[in-house]
Amino acid sequence: MLSAGLPEGAMPKLERPGPLRERVYEALLELITTRSLRPGQHLVESELAQHLGVSRQPVREALQRLNTDGWVDLRPAQGAFVHEPTEEEADQLLTVRTLLEAEAARLAAVNAGAEGVAELEDLCARGEAAVGGAEVEKVVEANAAFHARVMGLAGNAVLAELARQVDRRVRWYYTPVARQRGAQSWIEHRELIAAIADGDERRAADVMREHTEHTRRSYHERERA
Repeated sequence: MLSAGLPEGAMPKLERPGPLRERVYEALLELITTRSLRPGQHLVESELAQHLGVSRQPVREALQRLNTDGWVDLRPAQGAFVHEPTEEEADQLLTVRTLLEAEAARLAAVNAGAEGVAELEDLCARGEAAVGGAEVEKVVEANAAFHARVMGLAGNAVLAELARQVDRRVRWYYTPVARQRGAQSWIEHRELIAAIADGDERRAADVMREHTEHTRRSYHERERA
């Protein structure tokens, strides 16, 4: 049963009015990217509809769209299942992420002033606190916010748009290794902040490249639940 596989309170009730089809899609996508719905899990339309408080039609439409976007697999005569990414899929996306974020770090070292550096320090402190409290979901959120702010400080709209296209999949892959990466990830973030604060483009790019490569390797070396 779906309810047996979800943490307490994980499934939201959608409020109306609003673009229901879109909201169902976003709700299911959030549950997938946070791994409340796990790779390979069977998704039953009637159960999803009941938990979301909607009819089956918007759920069916959302599952079809999620299938098109590569988040769900629709199998003939079996139904819908959360997509199980291959090691190659993850490797390709995380490699692209490294390229994008290394360039963002370089540009941030050029463009970030004292205010931007202070913002990164605040976000880093938030992540360190989440690690200390062993709160994986908050660690993942803080990590995403930190990297998004580096991308924002880069000041390149095209680069930021490309990053947004991979951001959710990065979160999807980062979640199972967040605990494994632990405090070390935030030590690397501190090193990045120092490079950006010094305006050292090369060091900022190198630190970010090494940092994202650590995450990529951790994903491949992760302990599978």
